[in-house]
Amino acid sequence: MLSHGQGFDRSSQPLRAHNAIPRDRVLDAARDLVVEVGLRGLTMADLARRADVSRATLYRTWPNVNGVVADLFTREFHRMLEAVIRGISGGDARTMLVVITVGMVRETRRLPLLRRIVELDPGFLAPYILHRRGRSTQEQARLLEDLIRDGQADGSIRDGDTSVLASAVLLDAWAFVLTAPVFVDEGDLDALDQELTTMLDRFLRP
Repeated sequence: MLSHGQGFDRSSQPLRAHNAIPRDRVLDAARDLVVEVGLRGLTMADLARRADVSRATLYRTWPNVNGVVADLFTREFHRMLEAVIRGISGGDARTMLVVITVGMVRETRRLPLLRRIVELDPGFLAPYILHRRGRSTQEQARLLEDLIRDGQADGSIRDGDTSVLASAVLLDAWAFVLTAPVFVDEGDLDALDQELTTMLDRFLRP
């Protein structure tokens, strides 16, 4: 059985540099450019200039802009997860799963990168919502499955297929990330997140 700590460590491993490329500098530049001009305005040439590296260096690590953006989202997910986990004081697996999920919903919704993409390039998200799971979504599902297994072992989460339960939690979470601002005003988002907390707790409780 995987302990809470082991699951967190594996899911929050930092991206590793290779070929001596200043990876974080490139990803920071990509984040800033997307916030400034949107995804459609992001090019490898502009990214190379902003990060102060050659285009040849970029292409040795990423095949195109989409590859850079995929790694950027993965890094941002890891950073948010680490921040949320640092704020957890403890509890059984169900409590920890709910706190982590709601915390990630809140932080993802506030992410300037995502807000800009929703505003300027919502079509970028369509394949990940309608057709396939991206790398970050797969990592999120694995983390939830690990916590659900732990919760079933400690008696805090009901029996059921861990993959199906994790998918249900993840679907709820993404709905609260992407569509919550459509249904409630900014000032009501905290109250809505409290409702998500109640929903998930009751859904998972034995």
